[in-house]
Amino acid sequence: MIDGKLAQANGRLKAARIGVTIGVKGGRLYLRATFPPKPGSDRNISYQQRLFTGYHANPAGLKAAELDARVIGSLLEQNQFSWEPYLKSPQAQAQTVGDWVERYERDYFSRRKRTAKSETTWASDYQKVFGALPAGELLTLELLDQAIRNTEPDSRTRKRFVDVCSRLARFAGLEANFKPLQGTYSSNSVVRDVPPDQEIAAWWEKIPNPAWRWAYGMMAAYGLRNHELFHLDCSRLPLLLVKDGGKTEMHRCHPFYPEWFEKWDLANVQVPPCSGPNNTALGNRVTHAFDRYSIPFSPYDLRHAWAVRTIKFRIPTTLAARMMGHSVEVHERIYQKWITEDFESEVIARLLAGDRPLPPSNFPPS
Repeated sequence: MIDGKLAQANGRLKAARIGVTIGVKGGRLYLRATFPPKPGSDRNISYQQRLFTGYHANPAGLKAAELDARVIGSLLEQNQFSWEPYLKSPQAQAQTVGDWVERYERDYFSRRKRTAKSETTWASDYQKVFGALPAGELLTLELLDQAIRNTEPDSRTRKRFVDVCSRLARFAGLEANFKPLQGTYSSNSVVRDVPPDQEIAAWWEKIPNPAWRWAYGMMAAYGLRNHELFHLDCSRLPLLLVKDGGKTEMHRCHPFYPEWFEKWDLANVQVPPCSGPNNTALGNRVTHAFDRYSIPFSPYDLRHAWAVRTIKFRIPTTLAARMMGHSVEVHERIYQKWITEDFESEVIARLLAGDRPLPPSNFPPS
C-alpha cells in the first residue's frame, strides 16, 4: 500500500518540477536530490545524496516527507539550502552502530523469509562483521574504515568486512568507498591439501562413536557440507536426498565410492543427536567432533575429496556440480585447481586402459 502512495507522491513532485524524490530504507523515508557537500566533506561541488528524514514509511510520514521535499526543493533552486538544520534535527540525528545494525537486520529479513538458509547467511556473512563493531558508538565512515583496517590484509575476512561495511554505510546514507582496502584475496588463491582416499578410509575405522562414524562415512561418500548431515532424506538410499533448509535447494546425490556405502553400512542411518538454532551452529557441532577424535583434516576436506573423486569417475561436471548443490561455475573455479600432476597421470592411464577407478584397495582391516 505504501508503495502506491509513494509513487503518487513522487509523481506530484515531478509534475511540480521539484528536483527531490522520496525513497524508503529500513522502514524509514529519505529524500534524494542533488545536494551541496555536507560540512567536513572533501567534495566541493553538488552531487546526488540522501537526506534521511527519520519519518516512518507510513501515510503520515509520507505526507510530512512530501512537504519537506517541496521546501527543500525550493531552497535548492534558490541556492539557499544548508545542511545545518537537518543535521541537528532530532529526526536526522546520528544513531549508534547498534541502532543501524538493528534496522539493517529488520530490513534484511523484510526482504527474505527467515529460514535455516537465510539465518545461516546472516550469521556467517553479516553478524560476524557487525559483532566486531562497537555497538554503542555513533556510526561513522571513520569507524567503519578502522574496523576494516583492523583485519588482516588480503584475507577472506578483510574482503567480507569491506563488503558488509559498505552495505551498512549505504543503508545509513553514508557515501563510502572502501573498495581500495579490499586487497587481493580470491577463493582461487586458496590451496588445500585434499586427504587421499586411503587416509579417509583409515580414519573411518578410528572413530569410536557409531553415530559419528556414520556421519563421517556419509560426508566422505556423498561430499556433504557440515550442516547438511541434519537435512537428509535417507528413504531412497543409496540415492541420498539433501533437503531444502540447507545452503541450497534440495538436490540428489550418489555415493562415490559405492563400495564405501556397502562396507560402512551407511544404510543403517544413525544421525548424531545434535541441535542448534541455525546451520552455522549445526556445522560447528561437526567441526568439534572432528577435533574431538583428532581427525587431521577438516570436515570440508571430505567434500573437496569427493569433488575431485568424481573426476576419476568421469562424471560430467554439470552432474557433479548438481550433486554437490552448487553451480558449474563454482565447481570448475574451486575444484579444478586441485588436480595434481599425479592425479592427471592416474586419470589418463585409466582412460587409456578403459577402466573405471576402483576404491582404495587397502581398506584397514576390520
